[in-house]
Amino acid sequence: MQNLAPIALFVYNRPEHTRRTINYLQKNLLADESRLYIFSDAPKKNDDLLKVTEVRDLIKSITGFKTITIIERKENLGLANSIIAGVSKLVSEYGKVIVFEDDLLSSIYTLKYFNEALIKYADEQKVMHIGAYMYPLKGNNLPETFLFRAATSWGWATWESAWENFEPNVDLLLNQFDKKKANQFAIEGTMNFWKQLLDFKAGKNDSWAIRWYASIFLKGGLTLNPTVSFIQNIGNDGSGVHSNKENMYSVKIAKKEVSQYPTVIQEDPLAYQAIKTFLKNRKGSLLQRGIRYIIQLKIKYQSKR
Repeated sequence: MQNLAPIALFVYNRPEHTRRTINYLQKNLLADESRLYIFSDAPKKNDDLLKVTEVRDLIKSITGFKTITIIERKENLGLANSIIAGVSKLVSEYGKVIVFEDDLLSSIYTLKYFNEALIKYADEQKVMHIGAYMYPLKGNNLPETFLFRAATSWGWATWESAWENFEPNVDLLLNQFDKKKANQFAIEGTMNFWKQLLDFKAGKNDSWAIRWYASIFLKGGLTLNPTVSFIQNIGNDGSGVHSNKENMYSVKIAKKEVSQYPTVIQEDPLAYQAIKTFLKNRKGSLLQRGIRYIIQLKIKYQSKR
């Protein structure tokens, strides 16, 4: 396959997660033909210095890719600014990019899926984002891949033409929403996407992803997604910047490559309903929610000791 997209890998202070992420990436078809760019953020505080150094030592020993370029930040940018800067750099150079963080295990077909889709939908302005993660959906009547409104951030790809629509200013985004749009944005209230946007405005999170999804949504854009996930996130162990310890999003990674892509450029109604049902029921019963909340409080208490 010609004209492969570069891979941007963002790392910080989790050497074991980083090692596993790279190990799976190396096994991907097309890895040895792909350019890998690793963006290593500088420590935010002195306590992170040892782990950041350990990660930087690890990434210097990587092999298995066409080229490997390491960008070591001298100042801490934070995850959001690091991703925005790295993605902007690579799409301006290559016209497209595949994005990984340091806690994503991939199928051997993940890079093939990304590159095929980037080529197939390069001229479809309405398709703005390619996601590789998908929730554990029920039912066998869904196609291999489908178009959907929301953008997942656990392994994704895009083009320069789409990324040009990214609006980092949350006020400019919020001003374009009314009550109806906010409800549609939040998948009829089944996911806290609208709350995430308001929380960013209030300084309660530093998410680039919710602003990217909002940018896509407000442009009437769509995202391509697999029915069976090509990514498993291993960061939901409490180690991530925005992650809690939970397993509701655990999946089995796809063992087959994609052979079917949507030809009609519109949101798939069956996939929408399947995702809405999953999101509505994902937290389980009141008892299960209570137990999970107590576990979260315990983890937060122990981390502050």
